[in-house]
Amino acid sequence: MSSRLLVTGGAGFIGANFVLGRVAAGDQVVNLDKLTYAGNLQSLAPVEKASGYTFVHGGIEDRELVSRLLTEYRPEAVVHFAAESHVDRSILGPESFVMTNVVGTFRLLDATLEHWGSLSGSARDRFRFLHVSTDEVYGSLAPTDAAFHENTPYSPNSPYSASKAGSDHLVRAYHHTYGLPTLTTNCSNNYGPLQFPEKLIPLMVLNALNGKPLPVYGDGLNVRDWLYVGDHCAAIATVLAKGRSGETYNVGGLNEMPNIAVVQTICDILDELRPGVTSRRALITYVKDRPGHDRRYAIDCRKLTAELGWKPQETFSSGIRRTIAWYLENMPWVEAITSGAYREWIDRNYVGRETTAVTGSAQ
Repeated sequence: MSSRLLVTGGAGFIGANFVLGRVAAGDQVVNLDKLTYAGNLQSLAPVEKASGYTFVHGGIEDRELVSRLLTEYRPEAVVHFAAESHVDRSILGPESFVMTNVVGTFRLLDATLEHWGSLSGSARDRFRFLHVSTDEVYGSLAPTDAAFHENTPYSPNSPYSASKAGSDHLVRAYHHTYGLPTLTTNCSNNYGPLQFPEKLIPLMVLNALNGKPLPVYGDGLNVRDWLYVGDHCAAIATVLAKGRSGETYNVGGLNEMPNIAVVQTICDILDELRPGVTSRRALITYVKDRPGHDRRYAIDCRKLTAELGWKPQETFSSGIRRTIAWYLENMPWVEAITSGAYREWIDRNYVGRETTAVTGSAQ
């Protein structure tokens, strides 16, 4: 049975993948997106003329607009992706993260609560507000620490993760204070098609293709749990359909890897698919670490698996090959979004950053 969804941030990386999947599955989707630098309508070209899809240009901080959309389209659920989400950008300019992730989420919640209060009967019973968050709210793990679980205390270490922690707390408060039927998912690092190339994997793919340096922070041994975006979208759909109101579900890829191993894997696959004169590993350049760089993230997603039956389908080996193949096959998409503004940001964040000498066999 199809559903009516209001999706916020559906022109971003994860949101666009989710919207494409839900429209293909027959759901009616209203996509509210402000189209900041990482929002890209070209990602949604396959559904832009679909009868079940509507795009609305606007932000979650516009409470009047959100209220109008809720009244007009009467969605059965709000799926909230909209967020500023890049740690490096939050260090350089934290205010926009607070405004979008905290203030914007508050206004979205407040408008949704008013709408939910106007519903009755089965429409009220079915309604859900699903908030998509991150494992970074939990802080950093030592190499031998157990993975993050749903009751791990919050300990955010960057302006980005602090702003997401604030939004998580607001969602929890609106459930416990007002009874709003909320769901929260905290995911590990996503990768896959349509990702804006400021993030590690697409940045390394594109730099390696163009023979540019591959900047690796610190010693390259910061560990992340890598989750293929298609698996993440499937998890969100599962939680929306079967999750218990008021609960949090952690979503992990079960693929912990140090950053340097991710970069080396990308180099090796590109050497195989697009051979050059020398190995692309020679492009790896260690640069000064960013402030407050968390050492390790890892997600324990057993609750989601045990209660709702979800588990990731992609290994890192299969997912990274699918991802690299997508970028190789969609260079016009890449060229369209690598605008002057994006290049200026790359220059600001990486060009001139002090390089460091790291011993070992990474090269």
